[in-house]
Amino acid sequence: MRSLMSGQPQLFPNPEPTVEERPVNQGEPAKRSAPVWLQRLSLFVLVLFCVYLGVLVMVLPWWTRIWDRNEFILARPWLAAVLHNGAVRGMISGLGLLDVWIGISEAVHYRDYRG
Repeated sequence: MRSLMSGQPQLFPNPEPTVEERPVNQGEPAKRSAPVWLQRLSLFVLVLFCVYLGVLVMVLPWWTRIWDRNEFILARPWLAAVLHNGAVRGMISGLGLLDVWIGISEAVHYRDYRG
Protein backbone atom coordinates (compact mmCIF):
# COMPACT_ATOMS: atom_id res chain seq x y z
CA MET A 1 0.00 0.00 0.00
CA ARG A 2 1.33 3.40 -0.92
CA SER A 3 1.56 6.28 1.53
CA LEU A 4 -0.72 9.20 0.77
CA MET A 5 1.93 11.74 1.78
CA SER A 6 5.10 11.55 -0.27
CA GLY A 7 7.74 12.12 2.43
CA GLN A 8 6.39 9.96 5.26
CA PRO A 9 6.46 6.20 5.70
CA GLN A 10 3.30 4.16 6.24
CA LEU A 11 2.40 4.22 9.97
CA PHE A 12 0.24 1.12 9.87
CA PRO A 13 1.59 -1.25 7.23
CA ASN A 14 -1.22 -3.81 7.57
CA PRO A 15 -4.60 -2.08 7.05
CA GLU A 16 -6.67 -4.93 8.57
CA PRO A 17 -5.89 -6.13 12.09
CA THR A 18 -5.24 -9.83 12.50
CA VAL A 19 -7.27 -11.76 15.04
CA GLU A 20 -5.64 -14.67 16.77
CA GLU A 21 -7.98 -17.59 17.16
CA ARG A 22 -7.70 -19.50 20.41
CA PRO A 23 -8.83 -23.08 20.67
CA VAL A 24 -11.97 -23.36 22.78
CA ASN A 25 -11.77 -25.83 25.66
CA GLN A 26 -14.95 -27.73 26.41
CA GLY A 27 -14.32 -27.77 30.20
CA GLU A 28 -13.64 -24.04 30.51
CA PRO A 29 -16.66 -21.76 31.11
CA ALA A 30 -17.30 -19.10 28.49
CA LYS A 31 -17.26 -16.16 30.90
CA ARG A 32 -15.94 -15.59 34.39
CA SER A 33 -18.28 -14.62 37.18
CA ALA A 34 -17.63 -12.20 40.01
CA PRO A 35 -16.20 -13.53 43.28
CA VAL A 36 -18.75 -15.01 45.68
CA TRP A 37 -18.17 -12.31 48.32
CA LEU A 38 -18.91 -9.61 45.75
CA GLN A 39 -22.08 -11.39 44.63
CA ARG A 40 -23.27 -11.65 48.24
CA LEU A 41 -22.38 -8.03 48.98
CA SER A 42 -24.29 -6.82 45.93
CA LEU A 43 -27.28 -8.94 46.97
CA PHE A 44 -27.16 -7.44 50.46
CA VAL A 45 -27.04 -3.90 49.07
CA LEU A 46 -29.89 -4.63 46.63
CA VAL A 47 -32.12 -6.15 49.32
CA LEU A 48 -31.36 -3.34 51.76
CA PHE A 49 -32.12 -0.72 49.10
CA CYS A 50 -35.36 -2.40 47.96
CA VAL A 51 -36.71 -2.91 51.48
CA TYR A 52 -35.75 0.59 52.66
CA LEU A 53 -37.18 2.31 49.61
CA GLY A 54 -40.28 0.10 49.64
CA VAL A 55 -41.08 0.84 53.28
CA LEU A 56 -40.54 4.55 52.67
CA VAL A 57 -42.85 4.59 49.62
CA MET A 58 -45.39 2.44 51.44
CA VAL A 59 -45.58 4.66 54.55
CA LEU A 60 -45.02 8.12 53.07
CA PRO A 61 -48.52 8.69 51.57
CA TRP A 62 -50.14 8.03 54.95
CA TRP A 63 -47.76 10.26 56.91
CA THR A 64 -49.95 13.38 57.15
CA ARG A 65 -47.23 15.73 58.35
CA ILE A 66 -45.22 15.03 55.19
CA TRP A 67 -47.93 14.30 52.61
CA ASP A 68 -50.75 16.70 53.48
CA ARG A 69 -48.60 19.71 54.38
CA ASN A 70 -46.09 19.40 51.58
CA GLU A 71 -45.34 22.78 49.99
CA PHE A 72 -44.62 21.23 46.59
CA ILE A 73 -48.00 19.51 46.50
CA LEU A 74 -49.92 22.46 47.98
CA ALA A 75 -48.46 24.85 45.38
CA ARG A 76 -50.13 22.83 42.62
CA PRO A 77 -53.87 22.43 43.34
CA TRP A 78 -54.48 19.95 40.52
CA LEU A 79 -51.69 17.72 41.89
CA ALA A 80 -53.02 18.05 45.45
CA ALA A 81 -56.48 16.95 44.30
CA VAL A 82 -55.01 13.81 42.76
CA LEU A 83 -52.48 12.92 45.47
CA HIS A 84 -54.89 13.43 48.39
CA ASN A 85 -57.24 10.83 46.92
CA GLY A 86 -57.24 7.63 48.98
CA ALA A 87 -57.07 5.36 45.93
CA VAL A 88 -53.93 7.11 44.66
CA ARG A 89 -52.36 6.82 48.10
CA GLY A 90 -53.20 3.13 48.09
CA MET A 91 -51.63 2.63 44.66
CA ILE A 92 -48.44 4.37 45.77
CA SER A 93 -48.35 2.22 48.90
CA GLY A 94 -48.88 -0.83 46.72
CA LEU A 95 -45.81 0.10 44.70
CA GLY A 96 -43.86 0.28 47.95
CA LEU A 97 -45.16 -3.13 48.97
CA LEU A 98 -44.17 -4.49 45.56
CA ASP A 99 -40.66 -3.11 46.03
CA VAL A 100 -40.36 -4.83 49.43
CA TRP A 101 -41.59 -8.06 47.81
CA ILE A 102 -38.94 -7.78 45.07
CA GLY A 103 -36.18 -7.34 47.64
CA ILE A 104 -37.28 -10.32 49.71
CA SER A 105 -37.76 -12.43 46.60
CA GLU A 106 -34.22 -11.64 45.44
CA ALA A 107 -32.87 -12.75 48.83
CA VAL A 108 -34.87 -15.99 48.85
CA HIS A 109 -34.00 -17.00 45.28
CA TYR A 110 -30.31 -16.14 45.48
CA ARG A 111 -27.69 -18.55 44.09
CA ASP A 112 -23.92 -18.28 44.05
CA TYR A 113 -22.40 -18.46 40.58
CA ARG A 114 -19.00 -20.02 40.94
CA GLY A 115 -16.70 -19.98 38.00
